Amino acid sequence: MTQAIVDAVKSGDHLLVQAGTGTGKSLAYLAPALTVDGPVVISTATLALQSQLVEKDLPRLSAAVAPLIGREPTFALLKGRHHYVCLAKLETADEPDPEEALFERTKWLGEAGKLGKQIVRIREWAMKTETGDRDELDPGVDDTAWRSVSTPARECVGATRCQYGPECFAELSRVRAREADIVVTNHSLLSVDMLAGRHIVPPHKLLIVDEAHELADRVSSAAQAELTPSGVDSTARAAKPLIDSDQFQSLLEGADALTVGLAEVPAGRLTQGLPPMLREACTLLDAATRSALSSIGELKPDDPDPVRKQLARALLDEVSKTSQRLLENSAHDVAWIEQEPRRALVVAPLSVSSLLNEKLYDERTVVATSATLALGGKFESIAKSLGEPAGYRTLDVGSPFDYPKQGILYVAAHLPRPTTSGLSDAAGVELLALVNALGGRTLGLFSSRRAAQQAADLVRDKTELTVLLQGDESLPILVRKFREDRNSCLFGVMSLWQGVDVPGDACQLVVIDRLPFPRPDEPLAAARSAAVDAAGGSGFSAISVPIAAVRLAQGVGRLIRADADRGVVAVLDSRLENARGYGAFLRASLPPFWYTTKQEKVLGALKRLASD
Repeated sequence: MTQAIVDAVKSGDHLLVQAGTGTGKSLAYLAPALTVDGPVVISTATLALQSQLVEKDLPRLSAAVAPLIGREPTFALLKGRHHYVCLAKLETADEPDPEEALFERTKWLGEAGKLGKQIVRIREWAMKTETGDRDELDPGVDDTAWRSVSTPARECVGATRCQYGPECFAELSRVRAREADIVVTNHSLLSVDMLAGRHIVPPHKLLIVDEAHELADRVSSAAQAELTPSGVDSTARAAKPLIDSDQFQSLLEGADALTVGLAEVPAGRLTQGLPPMLREACTLLDAATRSALSSIGELKPDDPDPVRKQLARALLDEVSKTSQRLLENSAHDVAWIEQEPRRALVVAPLSVSSLLNEKLYDERTVVATSATLALGGKFESIAKSLGEPAGYRTLDVGSPFDYPKQGILYVAAHLPRPTTSGLSDAAGVELLALVNALGGRTLGLFSSRRAAQQAADLVRDKTELTVLLQGDESLPILVRKFREDRNSCLFGVMSLWQGVDVPGDACQLVVIDRLPFPRPDEPLAAARSAAVDAAGGSGFSAISVPIAAVRLAQGVGRLIRADADRGVVAVLDSRLENARGYGAFLRASLPPFWYTTKQEKVLGALKRLASD
């Protein structure tokens, strides 16, 4: 992998590398990154990997190469502006506005006291911290408190207009990034950088995208916009001191119209454009925000309160552009209504592959790597999702693990095909047999919260094992308890399918209740599938199957995390064995475990593991 990256840098070709768990891929790409003449940017999807790079891998590697190159290479962590405390906001952040607190339905007296105490603690910390990074504030504060002392990029007036510009923590982080040899950032900021014309991340010659299977989804999220009644109401209140009463009332009328429109339309994708009430709401909001923006005008050097003005302009501009985008009803966008956690009108791009093709690869070499890139043994699906750059190479470096000897992939082919949501009675019987054979040490990955709850209730009722259920406590605490108690099971949903690392004998059975195809009510997946069908292809094969392959491979990857690990992955979905075509494709996307559909063999193996 290291040599392939060296070759790619020399040739300018882009590179897709599949590198399984335990390969040491971070060191494999960090070593050649240090040989590049000029900055290198590394983007990750998870905070855990960012922390590993800047706290463990980079310090070790920089110290190791110092005698060879005559100096220690430098590195910096670059995050979005909202991760840093804003000194301008902190100066005025004392207590929440009563009107805003009531709108958000908070318990004003209690919340105000709690928020005030948190802001006092943030202010004391801000006087001592060198970075202003929220992750260094320990103990932390809740999101409401942090929002009151931080500024998203769109609301920032800029260092030259702000009295705290020379001391700004976010600006200082960018200075450190521009001076570093290696910059570590995240997919979300990388996505925003591409959408904003690539002026946030420092110029660089080599971009390494780790956890690359997540990038397209993060770009979709960055290009997504939404309208909510509470968001419009907050915008109106932020602009109120700068606009006349009629303009303020127009904004509130737009929020009311949006509330009515959202109440009349069921949640789901809007396949026929905006319904009349929502079209009327967006039209009102478009006119109201344009009028307010015109009244406020542009930022000027002599503005008495540039921070307030920029905040109002940013919020109004966002509502205006989102309203116009929804009214355009472009064939390149997908619109839908969300019901949970709150009602919202959302719009997102149908595809980001052309955007990635245009913005990701220009004037830099890109190395994309992950443990799940070669779906069905081939790179075509992931290459398309990443924009299919011209002149790219592929490489699968394999794995250091002996999967056929370390693990079993068991498919319960005798079970009926899953139909209804939740855990079927037959799947419940199978789960109990597996869990009892091992006596715990089971990570259960479920397709829905209902199925996870049913499984937890069943195992609690029928066994003496400890069952830890996602949602009962914070995930880090649940994972720690699972790791420490061999007689426990940890059950949860999609966020457990990746990022959970429990090596050793604490996790020797991973149970997956059904193949993780996107739900029919997932708007983007459904719209993309429909577009492929309309073009004469198979939306299920082109969209749903690759999504399931990545998710399944990530879930299966929870089992073998180290050389000494042993265990079983049990899939309680007979389609993995019986479905023609995609069943074989999905199995080919997984590590080469010893494969069986014989229950008695698996129960015997689990009992032997239990007795070790």
